[in-house]
Amino acid sequence: MDYLESLRVFRSVVEANSFRRAADNLGISVAAVSRTISRLETRLDSRLFHRTTRQMSMTEAAERFYAGSSRILDDLDALEAEASMQAVQPGGVLRLVAHTTATVLRLVPLISSFKRKYPKVDLDVTLTERPVDLVADGYDLGIVVPFMLSAETVVTRLLDRVPLAIVATSEYLQRRTLPQHPSELTTHTFVAVSPSVRKPELTFRLGDGELVVPLTYHVASNSPMFNREMILEGLGIGAIPAALAQAELSSGKLVPILSDFEIVDGTIEIRLAYNSRTLLPAKVRAFVEHAVAFFEKPVESN
Repeated sequence: MDYLESLRVFRSVVEANSFRRAADNLGISVAAVSRTISRLETRLDSRLFHRTTRQMSMTEAAERFYAGSSRILDDLDALEAEASMQAVQPGGVLRLVAHTTATVLRLVPLISSFKRKYPKVDLDVTLTERPVDLVADGYDLGIVVPFMLSAETVVTRLLDRVPLAIVATSEYLQRRTLPQHPSELTTHTFVAVSPSVRKPELTFRLGDGELVVPLTYHVASNSPMFNREMILEGLGIGAIPAALAQAELSSGKLVPILSDFEIVDGTIEIRLAYNSRTLLPAKVRAFVEHAVAFFEKPVESN
């Protein structure tokens, strides 16, 4: 396997976040993917992935290498498309599904800026918080959180990580003692994320160890916006996307809790999902490139 192909394998592993899914997407064996990554690590004299039996994550070197190698591969793909006269003006209907809450602050400026740049593309946007199958449901693209993907064969690219904030109303806290340590959360009631989406617990990093806190709850939903409203009604503590609580925290309607403690997996990944990297329609490729560039900009500049 030549060097360019090894870069493509590396990118596929990063975007699929799995050796097995990358192998499926590329139509090769898992062993071939593993050998390619090992040879690339030897060539670079640097480890690219932390791998255990349960999870995988990129090293800092891999994050830098991914950004540079992706630019090279994208430029090469564009040159090849132009040479074979496959580069066409994006047009037609682009069917997009997006997570209602996770994209609430950025979806409108993303879509409007894309439409201004590509006026010949019409957009059919569906907002949902349920799992989707891009092929079966007829979508070209998804802007989703990981639990929404019901098929493992799609290509995904990380767009953003949204931090969680633990909050409650001052009225609720007047009836209870303000927690000073994560262990004290066991005596409190939560407005939780539905167990089908996220296990009802919070894990905190304490020194070299971790503390898992099971959550007691009487209301749970798959909608962070609904949970925020229930929290504002004083029904309990909640861990919700920090962006959804900014105004309420500033006004004092919500109070931050344990903000000095680190939550393990305390961010929500927003990913761009599509069905294949090869022979992408011009409208899909254009949206992928636009979305990646859009999310690289600070929120306040959009």
